[in-house]
Amino acid sequence: MSITNNVIASYTAPREVFRRLLSHGRREDRALVFLMVACGLGFVAQWPRLARYAALSDDIPLQGYLVGALFAWMFLVPLLSYGLAGLLHLGMLALRRRSSWFATRMVLFWTMLAVTPLLLLQGLLAGIAGQGAGAALIGFVVLLAFVYILVQGLREVARTHAATAVSA
Repeated sequence: MSITNNVIASYTAPREVFRRLLSHGRREDRALVFLMVACGLGFVAQWPRLARYAALSDDIPLQGYLVGALFAWMFLVPLLSYGLAGLLHLGMLALRRRSSWFATRMVLFWTMLAVTPLLLLQGLLAGIAGQGAGAALIGFVVLLAFVYILVQGLREVARTHAATAVSA
């Protein structure tokens, strides 16, 4: 199934999407690509909002805002994502849920990629209407979608690892 179909299916049947993604085996290259594409689209999602800030303020030019956002999205967010994936894995172990470092990373990175369409919508709305109730509402929807897809993915990882432990 294509990436765009998987992104759409992540909102309706996330556990099936994660089952398919994890059935390909340990593919660190795929996980890294999912993370970097999600970060790249997250950076692009900021452009309308940053253009609005630059147009309304003479202090910092648009290029200054873009450089800061580029640094954050392409360098800091990937590092923080690996750290968050590690914490999620340790949390799974603390809850006595079977998991692997890779599966937890894949779930987090795919979840980040899956919510990028909503992130792009939020950025566009923030660029057009500014930071108001509409952008805040879309931000809340992004958060809900992120948490929903992430939790469903972690549940699927725990189920898959428990099933393989029983059959082994």
